Amino acid sequence: MALICARSVVQNSFRKLYTSSSSLAKVLDEPINIATGIEKREMLAKAAGNENPFDLRVLKRGKGTKDCPNEIPSATDARIVGCICEEDATAVSWMWLHQGQPRRCNCGYWFKLVYKPPV
Repeated sequence: MALICARSVVQNSFRKLYTSSSSLAKVLDEPINIATGIEKREMLAKAAGNENPFDLRVLKRGKGTKDCPNEIPSATDARIVGCICEEDATAVSWMWLHQGQPRRCNCGYWFKLVYKPPV
């Protein structure tokens, strides 16, 4: 009898905790509620309508002359830029652009950094 009582005491001392997933879903219904830092700023920018908050999409080249260079937005003093010199090229020509110093690519197009406030 003592063995049965001891066993029931031990089994009942380990209470299992069950939570409802529906109550948890109410708190964590959207990823923006749990995101922090730069990820949250990106989500807020996309919710505001800016689909390209970090300017990472491919830009079409304009004239690209020394007097009217292609403007590349950047929130920092320097940025790496890749130029696809020919339409059928399989390689990208990479170069560093620095604030206030327009730079010419090997294909002849000019690029210049333009300040854009960070996200």
